[in-house]
Amino acid sequence: MLRRTLLASAAVALTLGSAAVAQDDPLTAGFIYIGPPGDGGWTYEHDQARQKMEAHFEGKVKTVAQENVPESADAEGAITRMALSGADIIFTTSFGYMDPTIAVAEKFPDVKFEHATGYKRADNVSTYSARFYEGRAIQGHIAGKMTKTNKIGYIASVPIPEVVRGINSAYLHAKKVNPDVEFSIIWLYTWFDPAKEADAARALIENGADVVLQHTDSTAPQAAAQEAGNVITFGQASDMADYAPMPRVSSIIDNWAPYYIERVQAVMDGTWESKDTWDGISTGMVGIGEITDAVPEDVKAEALAMKEAIASGEYHPFTGPINKADGTAWLAEGEVASDGDLAGMLFYVEGINAEVPQ
Repeated sequence: MLRRTLLASAAVALTLGSAAVAQDDPLTAGFIYIGPPGDGGWTYEHDQARQKMEAHFEGKVKTVAQENVPESADAEGAITRMALSGADIIFTTSFGYMDPTIAVAEKFPDVKFEHATGYKRADNVSTYSARFYEGRAIQGHIAGKMTKTNKIGYIASVPIPEVVRGINSAYLHAKKVNPDVEFSIIWLYTWFDPAKEADAARALIENGADVVLQHTDSTAPQAAAQEAGNVITFGQASDMADYAPMPRVSSIIDNWAPYYIERVQAVMDGTWESKDTWDGISTGMVGIGEITDAVPEDVKAEALAMKEAIASGEYHPFTGPINKADGTAWLAEGEVASDGDLAGMLFYVEGINAEVPQ
């Protein structure tokens, strides 16, 4: 399965260090990217976090990065070369790097690996992700309140649980405040293709959607909505504030820097252990970008109240009663979805008249 597919662009220089790290040498942290840092979204935020982490350690850590690495056999080669170059810890920042990361880690037991959004671990492989669905709940609330056509479009990337969770969370919260709302979903089967993303946004808008959400990496849907006028959007992975106050009225911001600092520090201290991390609004790993004045004050207040309730643990976006799309019961009244159920979510909730692609 592909994640964050290849886009031709200028490559980030891959700085090759010595095969071994001397005690007095800086620790080397490597990063494998699916797209370019200039995507304005997913890779941009990982690269911003890389830079903040490097600056935090004030010369004690150097970083290397390779961008536009496809989710194919090429990924295993890129990760291997980075390990051979002397990297002490390598962050592989896309779902489709999961198996290549595990394969390379077996060959380099002394190197630490961190895989973003995956679920396979090893003694020297940790996994990390964010509860993006928490931010989708807030977006869904705003979308449901602000749509005038009752048609909301969603540009989806790859049909994995992370993306399906986001669709369901946004839909549930839009439907809760607007029973007449309808979702139209376009699957692109890629994470980063500005032309396809723009075409999808235009198709949704032509079909009557006046709100467009996305789980893809570029700002192309923002530009398409801006061109159309009278359409609102939400930044994905980064703030995308260049499109505020309209069409972008808020955003989900991925804040990876604290995690990168923590994990690199653990390597330096000799305390690094394999673990799984899945954090959200409460820790700041998921941020909510400024809600602009294009959103009515009462809607803004409600959205911020939801953010606080999620952060405090008072509210969980997947709280029953919730049925599956086929009408079967999933969560009873007041029942909260377990992390295990959410991690494997590959079904739509009731009201979404479509099937998750297989």
